[in-house]
Amino acid sequence: MGTCIRCKNSSPLISNNLGACLDCIRSNFSEVWPHLEKVHAASRRAFGLPEKPPRDPHGIRCKLCINMCVIGEGKYGYCGVRKNEGGRLTGVSAKEGNVTWYYDYLPTNCVADWVCAGCTGAGYPNFAHCPSYEMGYKNLAVFYQSCSFNCLFCQNWHYREQAKSGKRRTAQELAQAVDGETSCICYFGGDPATQLPHALLASRLARRRREGQILRICFETNGSMSVHLLKPMAHLALDSGGCIKFDLKAWNEELNLALCGVSNKQTLKNFERLAAYIARRPEPPFLIASTLLVPGYVDEGEVGKLAEFIAGLDPNIPYALLAFYPHFIMNDLPTTSRVQAKACLQAAREAGLKRVKIGNVGLLS
Repeated sequence: MGTCIRCKNSSPLISNNLGACLDCIRSNFSEVWPHLEKVHAASRRAFGLPEKPPRDPHGIRCKLCINMCVIGEGKYGYCGVRKNEGGRLTGVSAKEGNVTWYYDYLPTNCVADWVCAGCTGAGYPNFAHCPSYEMGYKNLAVFYQSCSFNCLFCQNWHYREQAKSGKRRTAQELAQAVDGETSCICYFGGDPATQLPHALLASRLARRRREGQILRICFETNGSMSVHLLKPMAHLALDSGGCIKFDLKAWNEELNLALCGVSNKQTLKNFERLAAYIARRPEPPFLIASTLLVPGYVDEGEVGKLAEFIAGLDPNIPYALLAFYPHFIMNDLPTTSRVQAKACLQAAREAGLKRVKIGNVGLLS
């Protein structure tokens, strides 16, 4: 049972750790934001990460994501993996990344598993080995130990423990991990937005090694990358038969700030930019969206607005509504209820989307 610091309402659907209810976030954001900022700052301080994107007037600007950090001498950017040392940015680059990877045999539990080439055969024979799922083939799952957001419900929050101290791996090493059974690479995390130059170089090297063979390049991201990195990412996915999966956290910017610490303006704009590529390769789907149904916060109103936005771009864009499990700071909430999931599914369909599903159904209460 949580209580909102502003309206004093109590409910199992209010996170006491967050301290604000959905209505007050939407309607009285300026009053609750100072408290929410402190919650975000404390969650980052525990891992030695900057509490806010740095704005040092004498620093160096990083241009990889929405945060556009200006990093002072000897300091780290918001992501925790880029550092100003001696007047130049170090830590991660196109050649080196703070990253781990593993093999995941297909079909795999992916946000896009219901529409992607590897799990359905979509795009066969150009982009898939089989007309159904690719038995005997595997995905190279690449996990970047950094992120441009600070989601208080993060399902993979442990990456923060490796943000500064993780082992650096070269793009060449990553490319060499692609073997004869690897039919796709999926970059996730954390988030690849903060280390996209590394992912782009590794992808190009890997595709060169497997020239003339199927090797799909996929990204799962919060969509906050800088525009200059969006086009090469799009072309890699498009040309290889891969997909780009955007995790749309919320429609309301204030709610996105409350839950993730960062605006969603860049995310929505980048999603719109990528939608322009869909007609070039309708199958397998190039652009996919997902939203985590956080109880008490990401309701059918949020999902309906997101679905309207997506449908306005292309009603055939696949949209996955994912069940929530309590994690990280918002570990005091219940799992997503079947009532909430069904209401969100209906809202998405009524908004005009033709391909919507509920994911992680085993977590529904």
